[in-house]
Amino acid sequence: MAFGEQPAYLRVASDLRRKIVEGSLPPHARLPSQARIRAEYGVSDTVALEARKVLMAEGLVEGRSGSGTYVREQPVPRRIARSGYGLGNGATPFRQEQAAEGTRGTWESRSERERAGASVAGRLGIEPGEPVMRTAYVFRDAGEPMMLSTSWEPLGLTGRSPVMLPEEGPLGGCGVVERMAALDLVVDNVLEEVGARPGLADELAALGGVPGHVVMVVQRTYYASGRAVETADVVVPADRYRLTYHLPVR
Repeated sequence: MAFGEQPAYLRVASDLRRKIVEGSLPPHARLPSQARIRAEYGVSDTVALEARKVLMAEGLVEGRSGSGTYVREQPVPRRIARSGYGLGNGATPFRQEQAAEGTRGTWESRSERERAGASVAGRLGIEPGEPVMRTAYVFRDAGEPMMLSTSWEPLGLTGRSPVMLPEEGPLGGCGVVERMAALDLVVDNVLEEVGARPGLADELAALGGVPGHVVMVVQRTYYASGRAVETADVVVPADRYRLTYHLPVR
């Protein structure tokens, strides 16, 4: 193979991908069989199989037991607005983001105590093994799971206070900014680091994705006078949503 030349299976996958994107292989159409790919492109069964694996890993096609491989219908991405969060309106960031888009979603949550691992401890500025409150969320829009979030708050800060449980008590569901204000902590900075990776099996099961799908991961940390008061991992399916940031000019 000459320098810079693609392997045969990638060339086949690229041509099939082009047909899918251009519409000559529309959604729900059956992908050419392995024998047909072999004959049309003059390649081996192994190359034909690897080309189909590439398209499946990209989420462009899906296998149906006993039927074959079909082109998946690609969703039109929707926006999730990200912006600064105000104090005093009683709304969580999720509610504020939904309001910005004119919709209203729902969520489920579960909180439990645990010991901070090294990564979470580093983000919170505490020692590994210190107690934290871990809260896992599933957010839904019109009943469809759209986003996962796992947050951690140091119990050395919130323990034995009315805001120890994020979704319970007098300020349950009000969001980090307002809850921390009840402890005389003024949240003045939010750091978000955005990355992407293949979704984990449990994440894709919860979000309704298929193996190999990519998710966006937002690592978000709230600070009050330089002290981290909450950190979270927000997981969003990359094929269905786009993160939109509204940043003020200063």
